[in-house]
Amino acid sequence: MDWKSISDRLLDGGSITEEEALAVLESPDEELLEVVQAAYRIRKKYFGKSVAIHLLQNVKSGKCPEDCTFCSQSTRALNDVERYDMQTVEKIVEGAQAAVDRNAKRYCMVASTRAPNPNELETICTATIQIKQKHPHLEICSSLGLLTEEKALKLKEAGVNRFNHNLETSRNFFPEVVTTHDFEERINTARIAKQVGLDLCCGGLYGMGESLQDRVDLAFALADLDVDSVPVNFLDPRPGTPFHGKPNPLTPNDALRALCMMRFVNPTAELRVAGGREKTLRGLQSLALYPANSIFTSGYLTTGGQDYETDKQIIEDAGFQIEMQA
Repeated sequence: MDWKSISDRLLDGGSITEEEALAVLESPDEELLEVVQAAYRIRKKYFGKSVAIHLLQNVKSGKCPEDCTFCSQSTRALNDVERYDMQTVEKIVEGAQAAVDRNAKRYCMVASTRAPNPNELETICTATIQIKQKHPHLEICSSLGLLTEEKALKLKEAGVNRFNHNLETSRNFFPEVVTTHDFEERINTARIAKQVGLDLCCGGLYGMGESLQDRVDLAFALADLDVDSVPVNFLDPRPGTPFHGKPNPLTPNDALRALCMMRFVNPTAELRVAGGREKTLRGLQSLALYPANSIFTSGYLTTGGQDYETDKQIIEDAGFQIEMQA
């Protein structure tokens, strides 16, 4: 496969076929650097050498009624994950300072829930208004489960910039992962977010036993939604979930190929290396910045991650720079 010619086509405004995307995932290790370089050419055109940092805050933890098999906060998970109701406005606003201190472009408020109730929605909206007053250049992302158009409009009016709602996997594999809601419900919420003018952050999770075709199908489903941001997570099997104790099926090279494939299919979207990057990519984390242009720092929802200073060093050592707030 001539990887450079594929990147040339994408740089000229063309697209990649499903067969070519699958070939990325099937490419041999000896071609990996060629694939990464081809993906980097596209990343560089749209995002230069900047890396956008995001910081997560788990504003409601461990009380989700959904049965997502990968999630340590789901109703089927048996563990000692901290459980608490929606945090106060004051605590959520305080969390924004940690994002500012780490030069984060976005502060992401995430709640474990099927959908936000009126009081929870009001808390997020009030917190957003106060955060914007204190940190006007900090972008706000929220992840609150399923949305109606009315709820999405309230978030938009309060100043939320972006809504996260991951598809997680392909339509075909989705029933193996979640049974308490269906794939179309996720698609519907993603469309509603776009319709009201919110940026759409929508990605998925690799390493759950899905096929290579499922990984490609997810990438093209995201392209069909015209997503603005794609977080790519790699399974880090959590205690109490059905995946715990099972070996990670992804090698660091597999993860890099998946990121490159996602860049080829969604060339203009912000591509974020998300949960599981430390354990899956290990010593190859810096190479992930060639297809991807964004990371989470200082941990995830229920798991720790690398500290900001370590991430900052990786970014700078690889010749990239942190994208500062506007």
